[in-house]
Amino acid sequence: MNPTNPIGIHALVWAGDTSAESVTRAITQTKKTGYQLLEFSLHDSLNLDVEATRRQLTDAGLRVACSRGLAFTADVSSEDPDTVKRGADLLADSLEITYALGGTHLTGALYSALGKYGKPLSTQGRKNVVSVLQDLASRAAELEMTLGLEVCNRYETNVINTARDALKLADDIGADNVLIHLDTYHMNIEENDLVQPVHEVGDRLGYVHIGENHRGYLGSGHLDFAPFFRALNAIGYQGPITFESFSSAVVASGLSNDLAIWRNLWTDGEDLARHAHQFITEQLFLIRTAA
Repeated sequence: MNPTNPIGIHALVWAGDTSAESVTRAITQTKKTGYQLLEFSLHDSLNLDVEATRRQLTDAGLRVACSRGLAFTADVSSEDPDTVKRGADLLADSLEITYALGGTHLTGALYSALGKYGKPLSTQGRKNVVSVLQDLASRAAELEMTLGLEVCNRYETNVINTARDALKLADDIGADNVLIHLDTYHMNIEENDLVQPVHEVGDRLGYVHIGENHRGYLGSGHLDFAPFFRALNAIGYQGPITFESFSSAVVASGLSNDLAIWRNLWTDGEDLARHAHQFITEQLFLIRTAA
């Protein structure tokens, strides 16, 4: 593992929206707590002042990544052409916003709505996902950007739930700039362990989310992160490692409902962030010194 893996944090640790005040707080606190990268969720992109945000990110010396899931009314895995088009338009807009912010990674559940589905993915729905993401990947390539397929659990999508599912989808899309995004929170639910999926994905791993099994403080749950970090090292992963945690004390009610955040796992984002940065840094240090 490259010792310069950028350590990131999700903006929802700091604020539940992307108003000017919230963006300034997220950028200031991210810099203050020692992170190199800030990830914005684009669920609130209509309120985001892209130009002002980019200036602040540049002034702070921070890298940026963006993520999003879709809505059931704008879902590229739908069988309804109008619903698919609305989803495709959202993705296209999100890619341009990410580029305008100075980001090179657009990731997340780019392939479906974020929520519990009532039935399995249909054949036509999967075809629609592939077609839309092929077009999006083509535009991303023109911008020298990467798309991430975040592997999410069964309660948040019916499209891909394991690393193997994601690899199959990426193969069908057939674009070199479509990579896999692993998240330890989701892996804990769907995978047999935290190690084999990393090796399965190998050099197609493009983004990593670190999160506890309950989305709270790292090390306070039952996940054993050391083998996961060793696996990242073994495949030579050099991309971002971003801490993600949600609490109903911060996350806006709509997204909180989508993510089933029903309780306050924490109330002090700065303390949480400092602890996470130290935890990740120590894991990276242990891997380097053992090598």
